[in-house]
Amino acid sequence: MGKLFDVILLILIVLSIVLVMLESVQEIDQEYHKILNYGEWIITVFFSIEYIARIVTVKKPSKYIFSFYGIIDFLSTIPLYLSFLIVGSQTLLTVRALRLLRVFRILKVTRYIGESNKLTNALIHSRVKIFIFLFTVFIIAIISGTVMYLVEGEASGFKNIPISIYWSIVTLTTVGYGDIAPITPLGQLIASFIMILGYGIIAVPTGIVSAEYSKASDEKVNVNTRVCRQCHEKLHVDDSNYCHHCGTVLHPEIED
Repeated sequence: MGKLFDVILLILIVLSIVLVMLESVQEIDQEYHKILNYGEWIITVFFSIEYIARIVTVKKPSKYIFSFYGIIDFLSTIPLYLSFLIVGSQTLLTVRALRLLRVFRILKVTRYIGESNKLTNALIHSRVKIFIFLFTVFIIAIISGTVMYLVEGEASGFKNIPISIYWSIVTLTTVGYGDIAPITPLGQLIASFIMILGYGIIAVPTGIVSAEYSKASDEKVNVNTRVCRQCHEKLHVDDSNYCHHCGTVLHPEIED
């Protein structure tokens, strides 16, 4: 039953995101507004029941309410109810904006995907290295942007150092909008070097996170594929059958 509930919840999350997207298309919303609205109300009622049920069943409701997933559940449920409180034609745009909070439901999916918890763990352990790396990239962008400002000047579109740094960041990330481009041979040579450097920069954070991910897998300290149903504790060793915080069974099939 627990697995069936999770599957139904995942389907409803995806369906609700589709409804939000369809409502943003004016032609579709004008023709099928009532159907889309009814569908969203059905999904909202379901999520409301789920939210209340979690608060009633967990041992420490406040821990769930103020947890990451608890806040996401709340934000993704309230928009439709707020439309009853905020009335008046002048506030229609505000209500429309608040209804977009339903998009946060997509974050609920991560609760039911154990691999996302492993990736989150790897990112947390890599945060210092990633911060130092990003800080280094920022320094490179400032230096290269300043150099390009001196080499190219205003005639090439490098009107000031901030704009030159913007160009440097766009080039380093290999985006290349093309709104600013060097025209002098020296500037083009420097730009070529920055472009090649950009490819190496893209690979570094991927390598850092991958190393931490592999390290966690080797040491078997990954989070379990299930969050505890009772207390919502996430940090479990791979071979755990019971929650180390409250003792609840992590895998429903064990109860059988």
